[in-house]
Amino acid sequence: MSAIDSAIIFGLSLVVGTVAILAGARFVLDRDARIPNAAFTALVGAAVWAITSYFVGWIPLLGALLMLVAWVAVINWRYPGGWGTAAAIGVIAWVVAVALLYAASTLGLVTPDALGVPGV
Repeated sequence: MSAIDSAIIFGLSLVVGTVAILAGARFVLDRDARIPNAAFTALVGAAVWAITSYFVGWIPLLGALLMLVAWVAVINWRYPGGWGTAAAIGVIAWVVAVALLYAASTLGLVTPDALGVPGV
C-alpha cells in the first residue's frame, strides 16, 4: 500500500469517525456537539483503540472488550454525562459509521472494510 493510499484511508476514516461521533453526541446530548470536538475525539479514540489493540487485542473476547472500553473512555473524557452517555454516543456513532460505509461501498467509493469507528 502506498503512502497516498494510506493518507486517503486515514482521511476517510477521520471523516467517518467525526461524522459518526458528531451524530451520536448531537442525538444523545443535543449540546457540546461541534465538529472540532468530534474530530479530536475520533482522532484520539482511533489512537487509543490502536494502542489498546496492540497490547491486548490478541486476547480472545477480553481484548476486544478492553479496546471498546478504552474507546468509550475517550468519549467519556470528551463529552459530559458519564459512562452511560458515552456508551450511548458510541453505539449511535457505530451505527452511523456502518450506515455511511455501507452507502459508500454501495456506490463503489470504498471497500466495506474501511475503518472510521472501531470494528467497522
